[in-house]
Amino acid sequence: MLPAWRELRGLPLAEQKRRLADPAARGRLVAAEANMKPRDNVFQGGGAATTDPRKPDYDNLYAMKGVDWNDPTVAQLSGQRGKHPVEVMIDLVLENDDQVFVQPLVNEDPEHVLGMLRHPRTLATFSDSGAHVCQEMGSSLQTHLLSYWVRARQAFTLEEAVRKLTFDNASAWDLNDRGLVRAGYAADLVVFDEARVRPAMPSVETDLPGGARRLVQKAEGIAAVVVNGQVTLEQGRATGAVSGKLLRGPGAAV
Repeated sequence: MLPAWRELRGLPLAEQKRRLADPAARGRLVAAEANMKPRDNVFQGGGAATTDPRKPDYDNLYAMKGVDWNDPTVAQLSGQRGKHPVEVMIDLVLENDDQVFVQPLVNEDPEHVLGMLRHPRTLATFSDSGAHVCQEMGSSLQTHLLSYWVRARQAFTLEEAVRKLTFDNASAWDLNDRGLVRAGYAADLVVFDEARVRPAMPSVETDLPGGARRLVQKAEGIAAVVVNGQVTLEQGRATGAVSGKLLRGPGAAV
């Protein structure tokens, strides 16, 4: 959507940084934003609608500094610094190679999210995390629930949150041997420190075939993951045990 930027992005990273720091080159890039003609698709649950370029909404575009939902918007930083929002974004990426910007597509208001989480028919489970390698699509939902809604906001007790993440989901899918620590149930356990568990900052990894990039978000404060009685992850590292299996609820046969 922005030919001037596309030309820049084709250069080696060091040259990109040099040009971004050059006032004349920066001015051309900032001016190009005004001519952006994105495909403003209405989100309808389709893949194209979530990944097509769209004009940035600087009031809803956050410069991510942490995982606690208190990041400044680009519009706020623009007002504080007296600079065009695009120039603010250039400054931020020159200051930090790993700067992440977040522009939510849905569920933008935390209080609306809280209302949904409190609804008795809501299930707190994964979105399509992993389906979009260039986007974070709910991969931190569980650790965010435990760190933000339980520890920081105290909107739920730890017990309520654990039930939401385990028993409620197992019951909804009629998986009647999971979701509780009980004799005869599958020994699926997550061992975590309630004072430290939280999402980690997203990072870009180049571990796809051909060195392609993907966005990864891991977790902190989780000591181990046990699946069917075997430790599969320990301190965030895979042990090599592959004791899991595909689960199908009774509805799969219908």
